[in-house]
Amino acid sequence: MKAWDISPKDIDRIAIGAGILGTGGGGSSYLGQLKAKAQLAAGMTIKVVLPEDLPDDATVLPLGGIGAPTVSIERIDEGHEGIRLIEAIEAVTGKRIDALVADEIGGANGIAPMLPAAQLGLPVVDADGMGRAFPETQMTSFFVGGQNTAPSALTDVHGNVLVVTDARSPEMLERLMRPAAIAMGCSALMSTAPMSGAFLKMHGIRHSISLAHRLGDAVLSARSAKTDPVDAICAEGRGVCLLRGKVVDVERRITNGFTRGMLTVSGLDEDRGRFVEIDLQNEFIVARENGREVATVPDLICVVDSEDGTPVSTEELKYGIRVATLCLPAPKLLRTDSALSVMGPRAFGYDLDFTPFAQPYDPAPAESYAMNPASAGTDHPEEDTRNGTS
Repeated sequence: MKAWDISPKDIDRIAIGAGILGTGGGGSSYLGQLKAKAQLAAGMTIKVVLPEDLPDDATVLPLGGIGAPTVSIERIDEGHEGIRLIEAIEAVTGKRIDALVADEIGGANGIAPMLPAAQLGLPVVDADGMGRAFPETQMTSFFVGGQNTAPSALTDVHGNVLVVTDARSPEMLERLMRPAAIAMGCSALMSTAPMSGAFLKMHGIRHSISLAHRLGDAVLSARSAKTDPVDAICAEGRGVCLLRGKVVDVERRITNGFTRGMLTVSGLDEDRGRFVEIDLQNEFIVARENGREVATVPDLICVVDSEDGTPVSTEELKYGIRVATLCLPAPKLLRTDSALSVMGPRAFGYDLDFTPFAQPYDPAPAESYAMNPASAGTDHPEEDTRNGTS
């Protein structure tokens, strides 16, 4: 299999892009960035393979976090959670895991498979099951496509491992795993059932790591050129800016293992006098202006720093920060009737039908730019991508 060797500069870009695609959730991409770069500094390698180069008979294991981002941002990982999940699934199935894939590209979850992959010498597939982040286990294109619900596994920082050998539906798997994650402190790492390479090619969202990389590179290039990073994100992600302003109210609480609440942004400059309210459940779910819905899941509602384009997660929201609220189009696989039944606004209790604001597009694979040193982009000096240093 052809592989893209991830560099520290790639990690910087992927972390920014995954934070944007996280729509407020998925865990802190900055923490994921630090962990991945620590693996590289220790002499390990992180390899990314394109889904089209994956053998049909490969066994691929999806990984991702489960719990409340408000907790995960403060809880330090033990470091071997991914290895425990892989060993647990291999023990139950008797099959060797050939590659890992992110359940969701958003936030730290987009980087999560890279850590055990580096430790065990496994590749990570340039794909995921959401093209963003969602709060519940069943909300993936994998499950919409018929992925098995078991065996699935869960582990925490203390070494506890729970394996589910049967679950009658993806929704039941969520109902089993959520209380276990709460018992583990509202922050755990989860693997859903392994899948074949052929299944992933058919039901996975392709080139999501590539898209994260390009979004991050767009932000860093804009900073370097002293142009508007918000415009750069919208151009690269085919999105729109809903409003630029200041956070004037944040309501946030942890309920049933989720971070829930609402964000209010008051417009500044050309947007003065306008207000956008965004409901959140780990991620940003519905955006309204003057009581009218202007964006809903599965389209991506994103909040970034209006000056430097740094993604702002739900746990980082606070009064007074200057932000831009954006909407990017959801991938095609999330717009089918079967997908909308589990990922659309009605799945979150809203009496709304999904109305897409723009047509989706297929992001180019990584090999078209990152694998080609001649087209890898400007060599920006990255340090702390949280605070605009580039």
